[in-house]
Amino acid sequence: MAAKEAIIITDKDEMRKWTRSMRAQGNTIGFVPTMGYLHQGHLSLVQDAHNQADLIVVSIYVNPGQFSPNEDLSTYPSDFQGDIEKLNSVPGGVDVVFNPKNLYDYGNSQIGNGSERNLEESGGMVVSCVEDKGMGHETWVRVEKLEKGLCGNSRPVFFRGVATVVTKLFNIVEPDVVVFGKKDYQQWRIIRRMVQDLDFGIKVIGSEIVREHDGLAMSSRNVKLSTADRQRALSISRALSRAQVEAEKGQVNCRELINTAILTITEAGGTVDYAEIVDQESLEPVETIKRPVVFCVAVCFGKVRLIDNMEIDV
Repeated sequence: MAAKEAIIITDKDEMRKWTRSMRAQGNTIGFVPTMGYLHQGHLSLVQDAHNQADLIVVSIYVNPGQFSPNEDLSTYPSDFQGDIEKLNSVPGGVDVVFNPKNLYDYGNSQIGNGSERNLEESGGMVVSCVEDKGMGHETWVRVEKLEKGLCGNSRPVFFRGVATVVTKLFNIVEPDVVVFGKKDYQQWRIIRRMVQDLDFGIKVIGSEIVREHDGLAMSSRNVKLSTADRQRALSISRALSRAQVEAEKGQVNCRELINTAILTITEAGGTVDYAEIVDQESLEPVETIKRPVVFCVAVCFGKVRLIDNMEIDV
């Protein structure tokens, strides 16, 4: 049997028209937002979406609103044709790949006309690539408490950009169900809260982390690791797994678990951005494990920043 070939849609209005037409025929729509350069972890999200909906839409869009000008937007890996082939190979395939060119282009963009803003011109505030390039976008969605801490400390525009682009995608794709990977744990929790607070009629599914055979969490950034750094990066999953085992054995002092994990990672050559044990719902740091928590880390090996986490239910 020939694999299903996805329809590729680039226009926002055409995307809405497709969804509304399919829903009028009684179908439910599952949605998997991605930034492309897909790996098996992304494909597992598509498989989970098949369990929740009749038809599947996958978006491929590298969102400038979640990158600050000094981050790796311009070097983010891309392989659109390879992505399409991978999606077509998933059992059941996907129905639509939504691949817009620029979700912040409203016909009045002044890119290239001297509208770029530097830090001094923006009052010292860190801005995203959208504002830096003068794209004319003014409206942002924030989940104010959950976006603080963890990745929010070192990437101050990131979750504002994520929540905004996901809102835009929800308004364009109009799905019934959306699937996010739990590797980006803070992002998943933020989207769940945003959907609840803003009354989106969308079910948010969290899909478990998919790991390489040696334990490294799958990420589009893994391709940037040198051979040596990739080997060193295995210390992340080792540290998290050890903490999980120790907690299950009765070690509930978070500071001791965190210090041990940091030592494991730094001895392997990693630079720890953060290592925190937080409540699974509120993402507030905890000192003693008395309820379900998640151990979240962000680590740099060379110039590559990796995130990972492990839930601890004791």
